[in-house]
Amino acid sequence: QVQLVESGGGLVQAGDSLRLSCVASGRTFSWYTMGWFRQAPGKEREFVARISGSARNIHYTDYTDSVKGRFTISRDNVKNTVYLQMDSLKPEDTAVYYCAAAPYDDISSPRSTRSWDYWGQGTQVTVSS
Repeated sequence: QVQLVESGGGLVQAGDSLRLSCVASGRTFSWYTMGWFRQAPGKEREFVARISGSARNIHYTDYTDSVKGRFTISRDNVKNTVYLQMDSLKPEDTAVYYCAAAPYDDISSPRSTRSWDYWGQGTQVTVSS
């Protein structure tokens, strides 16, 4: 069983930056694919970014189009932590952000919530205009 705990959300203005963190329990964190999703009020949970796992410390990343060039996903396998650096935030980025984990080196359909085995409790990000 893997537990995920997110932090770093808050209220910011458009154009500001935030860094979300997600700490995972477990000894094989580096092998897990990690991801971030978000859910705005009245909308479905949507994929934001993922970073593959690898015992060789080589990781691949993928982003939804609306955040490319603004968000960066990264991981620190020593700290069992995955980050989401969010720059140039927009009001449409307002949502609850969820960390997700899958016990595979990579997954074929990262944009589907059904591909992920573990979820955090979420952290609220609010961007004012």
